[in-house]
Amino acid sequence: MNALGGFHLICALLALASGAAVLLRRKGTRRHRRLGWIYVCSMVALNVTALMIYRLFGGFGPFHVGSIFSLVTVVAGAVPAIRRKPANWVERHYAWMTWSYVGLCAAAVSEVGTRTPGLQFWWGVMLGTAAVFGAGAVLIRRHRAAVLAPFRRRVRPAAPAAD
Repeated sequence: MNALGGFHLICALLALASGAAVLLRRKGTRRHRRLGWIYVCSMVALNVTALMIYRLFGGFGPFHVGSIFSLVTVVAGAVPAIRRKPANWVERHYAWMTWSYVGLCAAAVSEVGTRTPGLQFWWGVMLGTAAVFGAGAVLIRRHRAAVLAPFRRRVRPAAPAAD
């Protein structure tokens, strides 16, 4: 493994660890924000290094497209949190960042799948990706309301009509 590959691996492990910590801890705290920045920076570095690795296809390939999508999800998740706009910025932040982490996990599982003896390369990628995205969709939907509940504005009930 060369220096670029080693740095790419370190960024991937840091993103996996910090992303898991962000998802498993209480939201909106100082620690959440610090871990979130570690996640964002490691994801940007991970994807930039991925765009510089051409060993597999000898040029731009499908995993480079995945890196571009990954960069889009991370930026789309970070921008609302930085700007605190629009009014539903927390929902947007949650959606983009959780899907960003699902994509990272899919890439990690696919990487393992491609190195599994007896499993053909593309089957390892496709099965790993499909399984992680399926499980991710279920988990994101299942936990969305509970995660976002503390951040929703409380709506006061309408005053009774005067007779």
